Amino acid sequence: MKVKGLILDFGFTLFYFKNVSVDKYFECFRKGLDKSITFLKELNVLKDDIVTKEFIKNFKEKRAFYFQESVKTKNEFTTKFIFQNILESMEKEKRLENLTHVNESTYNDLANLYHSFELEEWVPFEQTRSTLEKISSLKDLKLAVLSNHPHHPIIEEVLKKHDLLKYFNVVVTSAKFGKRKPHPDIFNYTLKKLGLENNPNSCLMCGDEHADIVGGHNAGLQTILCERIYKFPMEKEINIPDHVKIKNISEILNFIT
Repeated sequence: MKVKGLILDFGFTLFYFKNVSVDKYFECFRKGLDKSITFLKELNVLKDDIVTKEFIKNFKEKRAFYFQESVKTKNEFTTKFIFQNILESMEKEKRLENLTHVNESTYNDLANLYHSFELEEWVPFEQTRSTLEKISSLKDLKLAVLSNHPHHPIIEEVLKKHDLLKYFNVVVTSAKFGKRKPHPDIFNYTLKKLGLENNPNSCLMCGDEHADIVGGHNAGLQTILCERIYKFPMEKEINIPDHVKIKNISEILNFIT
């Protein structure tokens, strides 16, 4: 069947994280949290060291809790939601003064600051740009990014920074949709945005892990695993017999042209 749509995962399919390790991830987010805390101090929300330490403790606990919940339930809990949840809880418990000056824009700013260091760390693979250029030259082929990420703007910002956003008809994240891969709803939503909801088998999903391949397969899409060198702890096995594998994103052209 002719491929009419191509859905690509973001991390380790189109982009890699420089010098990747679990520790590097945590360091990136620690620096982001420091920037968020500085911003809250400037807003006079965190007024002393005791309250700041309490906020940091709450944030680390909530972030770990909601990450586990997202993995278990496949519901996404955005970074913006976590900041808002913590500050409003501390206000309710009288640990903070009235937060009338803290609004929706403030929570967005906090999430942007928290993820800001990712802008420097995510880099396109060597073959990404040339592959997207070739795909964009194909007629009647729709292209989407589909990423599990708790803050939608950072994905678009990274794509913009490297002048790659222009190649995509749709950018979908779990933060914006509310569900995470491998939940079928996020695949169905992406298909609908591409205008292919009635013909999922005409769309190809390419990603680097279980959530991409098993999720796409269960939603009726064709799937291809883009194998990465770095292995993450606790990765789920892909239990689909004889699933197709490629070594880098440029090989996807063999399946759509």
